[in-house]
Amino acid sequence: MSISRRTLLKAAAAMPALSLPGIVRAEAQTTLRFIPVIDLAFVDPIYSTAQVSRNHGFMVYDTLYGMSSSLQVSPQMLSGHTISGDGLQWDLSLRDGLFWHDGERVLARDCVASIRRWAARDGFGGELMEATNELSAADDRTIRFRLKRPFPLLPQALGKAAINACFMMPERLASQDPFKPLTEVIGSGPFRYLADERVQGARNAYAKFERYQPRTDGKPDWTAGPKIVHYDRVVWTTTPDAGTGVAALQTGEQDWQETTPHDLLPVIKAAGDIETRVLDPRGYACMLRLNHLQPPFDNPAIRRALLGAIDQSAFMTAVAGTDPAFQVSPIGYFAPGTPMASDVGLDVFRGPRNYDKVKADLKAAGYNGEKIVLLVPTNSLAQKPLGEIAVDSLRKAGMNVEYAGLDFAVVLQRQLKKDPLPQGGWSAAVGNWQGIDWLNPAGNTNIRGEGKVAGWYASTKMGELRSQWLAASELAEQQRICREIQAVAFEEIPYIPIGLYKQPTAYRKAITGILDGTAVFWNVRPA
Repeated sequence: MSISRRTLLKAAAAMPALSLPGIVRAEAQTTLRFIPVIDLAFVDPIYSTAQVSRNHGFMVYDTLYGMSSSLQVSPQMLSGHTISGDGLQWDLSLRDGLFWHDGERVLARDCVASIRRWAARDGFGGELMEATNELSAADDRTIRFRLKRPFPLLPQALGKAAINACFMMPERLASQDPFKPLTEVIGSGPFRYLADERVQGARNAYAKFERYQPRTDGKPDWTAGPKIVHYDRVVWTTTPDAGTGVAALQTGEQDWQETTPHDLLPVIKAAGDIETRVLDPRGYACMLRLNHLQPPFDNPAIRRALLGAIDQSAFMTAVAGTDPAFQVSPIGYFAPGTPMASDVGLDVFRGPRNYDKVKADLKAAGYNGEKIVLLVPTNSLAQKPLGEIAVDSLRKAGMNVEYAGLDFAVVLQRQLKKDPLPQGGWSAAVGNWQGIDWLNPAGNTNIRGEGKVAGWYASTKMGELRSQWLAASELAEQQRICREIQAVAFEEIPYIPIGLYKQPTAYRKAITGILDGTAVFWNVRPA
């Protein structure tokens, strides 16, 4: 921990509450003040795979089903559903009292268009639509699926909280190109987005949607159950330096910081008026994404040889410190501790790294010193240290690496480029996903093998195995298939897993009701 960071926090802790501007004290009575992990670069959570866009999505939009912190799904916008005896027709019934933020009623045809737009971007959604003969609005309140074959995971697909979640939008927006980001934000969720208050790189604001009617049954649990809002406004203040954010918590200028540096936990706990906890024990799974279209990583032998240079524990220590409670390694292609995870292939990450051997293996595989452009979001609390370990590891392996430190939003855009390096392309990038994004082969978009996501991994074999998994009705059979999927992944290397860390959040004891899972803003209230 740096001395300057400690000094900043001590100074903040010593500052009396009365020194805050009066407007901050007054606003605190009706406003929840939140520090997101990074700025909201895209307000369209169907277009963007950024976690911050997903969190924004759950504020503004709603979903047909919700997911609990135990990963169970239940109706959310729906009153329920009926299934035909042969499992080939599902009728989903919208509950009463649903309105868009512009005052129009939510209709089934809006939801049909929303499902189609989502399915064009999401792997699980694509599987559902591939199994669907017809998706229609039988009437204003009934969404009808006529299936080619039974698809018992339909509620799980429509209700998952992982990226991309199936958010409902008005038909006029949902009918637009899913591969172009929407800029207008109209949902039916518990908050309205205040676009005129946005300050790029600094601020986003939301207001309670007065016409939102929470469910009357169940209990609040992540994105499931009643979404009861206790604040009139929520303001997100982007604070690139996490230490400055912690100081703002201590002075009372902010109420809640989404991600708090592990090295500051002792200082925070000593302050006494701030709580810290891990909202999701499944943590954040990290990856080194490789571009399969451009040399040298278009060569699978080179991708395999690079595994020997990867010390997952070094990556995780850079992000989460040395406390083993906050990191897990080695990991494979499914989140550790979840049903589909296994130890297949993990021996490649065990033991000390032998970089001389890796250099020889890379040369034998055909690496001849080609330049590698590594994309690193330098304004990301987690991804910047991941990038620093990645560039060091690749250079130790004898690779010719150019470190491309860029703004997070620029990295997201550049990863979509398929061009060669001289035309602004890229070779590798670091990334982190929530563990829930790596639960199964339908949800983990990075191993689907369709060649549609950044990295452009394509594999007929992986597609066949995924279809087998979707058809499997027994857990043991699903797990067997996932062991085979992981074996194939370690042969083809869609990307390199680099470990999992558990991320604490921090909030003032003046607020309570924060739910487990991801950062959601209903149920939160003054203590």
